[in-house]
Amino acid sequence: MFPLALSIGGLGGVATWLAFGPLSGLVVIWGIFVAWGAFFHSGGDSAALRSTIICGILGAVIAGVALFLAGILPLGSFAAPVAVGVMVFVLVMLASVPAFSTIPATVYGFALTAALALTGGGSVTALSVANPVVVISLSIIAGAVFGLASGKLSALISGD
Repeated sequence: MFPLALSIGGLGGVATWLAFGPLSGLVVIWGIFVAWGAFFHSGGDSAALRSTIICGILGAVIAGVALFLAGILPLGSFAAPVAVGVMVFVLVMLASVPAFSTIPATVYGFALTAALALTGGGSVTALSVANPVVVISLSIIAGAVFGLASGKLSALISGD
């Protein structure tokens, strides 16, 4: 356990420095850590790297569509519930496609994107890094890569 703790602790510091330093505005640290956890939750191997990134970004895109629809549907206070309900249905149905089958990572991507958008983190219609779908997608990629790196560094430290 010590090698993994040392690896994640050290790389967690690096990820935090990057998120608040050179990558500020491009990634959010909490998104990186959620994706990092999703990577290990999904098996902590190269397949987990793929599924975390693919499904996490899929969830971010689906959330972006739901948020967009919530803003344009002429349903008053029912616009958001209908948009979310329909898009979450789509999210689960897409899990029948093998590449999109890791539902937890897809849900994490959806939730991260909704959280960033609903706390003033940009607009889902922005064609820039002001778009929470972009920021969360980049954060998911970074988190999954940090997960892979921390596993490899832990193995190196322990001599495995």
